[in-house]
Amino acid sequence: MPSSHIFKVMFVNQGKVYEVYARKVSHGSLFGFVEIEELVFGERSSVVLDPGEERVKSEFAGVKRSYLPLQSIIRIDEVRKQGVSKIVALEGSNVAQFPAPLMPPSAMDPRPKKT
Repeated sequence: MPSSHIFKVMFVNQGKVYEVYARKVSHGSLFGFVEIEELVFGERSSVVLDPGEERVKSEFAGVKRSYLPLQSIIRIDEVRKQGVSKIVALEGSNVAQFPAPLMPPSAMDPRPKKT
């Protein structure tokens, strides 16, 4: 994979859809979580700043690695060019979280197993 490729990660957090760009995405070491590292934001070379991207940048300031629950992930795309990171309200959208448990029902059964 060429080093110029980055990932666009879309996920739901507290009723909002986040769109961020990262250089590394993996299943991570925590069960049920996706790990994103090296978040990428636009350069400050221009005079005009995007307030939406600045909001995302300030929220993730100082974050080395972030773990996202699998059920909050909407989409992960490998892209050639970075776009603008943003946060969009989920209201009026047709996006819904998948309501499935991460463990099979037999693993969640509190009754002792008979041998």
